Amino acid sequence: MTATLPDLDGPVHTVLAGADALDRKQAEQAVMHLLRALGVPADTEVGRNTPRRMTDALVQLLTPQSWTFTTFPNDEGHHDLVLTRGIAFTSLCAHHLLPFSGHAHVGFYPGDLLPGLSKIARTVEMFAARLQVQENLGQQIAGFLEAQLACDGVGVVLVAEHLCMTRRGVRAVGADTLTVATRGRLQQDHNARTEFLQLAVRSGRTA
Repeated sequence: MTATLPDLDGPVHTVLAGADALDRKQAEQAVMHLLRALGVPADTEVGRNTPRRMTDALVQLLTPQSWTFTTFPNDEGHHDLVLTRGIAFTSLCAHHLLPFSGHAHVGFYPGDLLPGLSKIARTVEMFAARLQVQENLGQQIAGFLEAQLACDGVGVVLVAEHLCMTRRGVRAVGADTLTVATRGRLQQDHNARTEFLQLAVRSGRTA
């Protein structure tokens, strides 16, 4: 994956490539060994086909699409909060390899550049497509957008259900986890932070 800082005189055309190629053969063999260790016979439909199916699923979850981060000049001098709410995402818990899913609410105070709004959702997808911890995911999204946009502030609220908590262990069915990551004005200005959180959390979707 590659990324460059924006050229403030024009749009950014930074191609973001997908994750490095996964070793499918090795992954299928690993799943096969796992199934054997769990007592699944090799001569069953599950034993024969689940290694391929599981590998396909993991490749899909861990490989973001290639895309281009494009921006436009802020010709009208827009300076108020821009907030994109309810961006659905699914990632994989780095500790248990179980999915966690929810919604991202991403806001920023513009600088000289405005992003194509779909690029906010693409950014969420890109960082979700890896083994993740939710706290890190929000910080990665915020840091990337701050660097690409050179904006006055970025905020990211993630609300997600973690199957590793709701379906195993404590089995806290119905519980969700909310994390906040902020940069610049949204970290330093109490009023700006309050406005962002009220609009994102109180009016946005939950997991």
